[in-house]
Amino acid sequence: MSINSEYSYWYFKGALSEKFCDDVIARGKEEKEKIAVTGKYEKIDLDKLTTPQETDLKKVRDSNIGWLSDQWIYRGIHPYIHDANKNAGWNFDWDFSEACQFTKYKTNQHYDWHKDSWGKPHDKPNDLNYHSKIRKLSVTCQLTDSSEYEGGELEFQPRDKEDPNIILPCVEANTKGSIIVFPSHIWHRVKPVTKGVRYSLVVWSLGYPFK
Repeated sequence: MSINSEYSYWYFKGALSEKFCDDVIARGKEEKEKIAVTGKYEKIDLDKLTTPQETDLKKVRDSNIGWLSDQWIYRGIHPYIHDANKNAGWNFDWDFSEACQFTKYKTNQHYDWHKDSWGKPHDKPNDLNYHSKIRKLSVTCQLTDSSEYEGGELEFQPRDKEDPNIILPCVEANTKGSIIVFPSHIWHRVKPVTKGVRYSLVVWSLGYPFK
């Protein structure tokens, strides 16, 4: 899909306090780390992945994640999602956020070009928070300062712009506590971390399909 907009992303530099970021990291470390997957592997038992599957997966995505649903985290982030949605002129209707993905990128880990939305709405008739809804807004919260690691740059590729090959480095994401909000159909990537560890928190906000 293509939605014309002046802005591929909206940012709030250093918006979250150092304590908030450190508390999220501490909370994330309490959860058991899992291998991050893509839609292709969602129904596969990760403990039974064969070597070819692991190799294929890690070409696209290599990171460790945990899932958080603490209400204090949503309370800290949701106001910025609302403001970005309005300030950027997207004005998407959304009413629910999925579990927050706490992500750890170690040396050589990365996530290649992808978008967070997919072709069909959620099919979960027993959960009305999800059922018939799609991802509309994605959020990345930077939990570590770029001085603590090397590489790991967040970049966008708005393929509906005049130049489909344009790449937008999101330098605003280098500061600890920064919040980056963008439409979920925008292509983006996290380049390989070459030194240290990069922690981030990802949130997806859902709403009924565009009309």
